[in-house]
Amino acid sequence: MTSYEAVRRTRAVLTEHGLPDAAFEGDILVQEVMGVRQPVRTLPERTLTEAQQETLADMTRRRCCHEPLQYLCGAWEFYGLPFSVGEGVLIPRQDTEVLVEEVLRLRRGTAATRLLDLCSGSGCIPAAVAVHLSGVTGDVVELSARALPYLRRNLNRHAPALHIWEGDALAPPAELRQNTYDIITCNPPYLTAEDMAQLQPEVAFEPASALYGGTDGLDFYRRLTPLWSRRLARGGWLLYEVGQGQAHAVQQLLEQAGLTGCRILPDLAGIGRVVLGQRKERISDDGKSG
Repeated sequence: MTSYEAVRRTRAVLTEHGLPDAAFEGDILVQEVMGVRQPVRTLPERTLTEAQQETLADMTRRRCCHEPLQYLCGAWEFYGLPFSVGEGVLIPRQDTEVLVEEVLRLRRGTAATRLLDLCSGSGCIPAAVAVHLSGVTGDVVELSARALPYLRRNLNRHAPALHIWEGDALAPPAELRQNTYDIITCNPPYLTAEDMAQLQPEVAFEPASALYGGTDGLDFYRRLTPLWSRRLARGGWLLYEVGQGQAHAVQQLLEQAGLTGCRILPDLAGIGRVVLGQRKERISDDGKSG
């Protein structure tokens, strides 16, 4: 079977199983088995080996069962960078690039940035910031043992200066809680109970621990905000990604924690996607500002 024929057949199978982006995905799957990174039609026609044909058939079958394309490929692009992904880690999404853009805007022109990323997953947020902003150091926190190998691989590749903490962002080690940061970022689990009951088949493959944020989706924001807003340096910013319809409630939580300049940033669809606030004064461990 030639590469051109492989694309045609794969697209046809995906279409038959109702995959909406069958044309795009069929080409991507054939690229993957061929080990190339450009549309197959732009390359000279090749004959797939028997092993490649078997691999393609298996990947196509799995995709027809709604296994995410990103998992099948083992990597996905975020903010122009490749990230290793697979079963057990949340897939980077374009919506999250809004948060990265804002961090870069806030810190552009500064000599150094002390960064903390909570619930880090694949590490796409801190890695993208570190690649596009000079002088970034700091920490990332991730609890999932299944996500940690991807996090380590991605940070080793893109942001080796960042230190990885294996642990719970809601109950961090005392040593970590002594640090202060110019930027704290977090894309926590924020799907509601209703959302979880209506997951798209592809999303159901992703770890529930990275998706479910309690009945109303706000559990992590309620607990993380008072804990970590105290670790902001004077003038530092806390930035969250949020789910649809959650932005105003999360903004109130930031304001209640004493942050100022709190605002909501929309994604490309106009949905409030990022909420941020600034610590004008440093808050000491005894709760006093200074």
